[in-house]
Amino acid sequence: MKTLVVGASTNTERYSFKATKMLLAKGHEVELLGKRAGEIEGKEINTSNPDFKNIDTITLYVAPNHQPDLYDYLLGLKPRRIIFNPGTENEVFEEKAKTAGIIVEEACTLVLLSTKQY
Repeated sequence: MKTLVVGASTNTERYSFKATKMLLAKGHEVELLGKRAGEIEGKEINTSNPDFKNIDTITLYVAPNHQPDLYDYLLGLKPRRIIFNPGTENEVFEEKAKTAGIIVEEACTLVLLSTKQY
């Protein structure tokens, strides 16, 4: 199962960084998308919109006001689910995802991983 971390950052204080580290530590395959290039644990942070394949889960770390430009791109990746982490909840995007047959979760990726619910 491959996870796309949207809002990835090399800033060790950011939850997207912590989630990436925890996903990798637990053996998950990850792809990273962020505003600034860099890398986490050898994984490149993409700043364009690559045509990622086989994305199971998208975990969002982007504020709702920055999400509209991502709607079509992320939905086009056809993930099984999108996790809206605290502060990223977005009724419009969540409805678009549900309409596209994507599971929507308002949850914290770190908590899901810590409690073996991921």
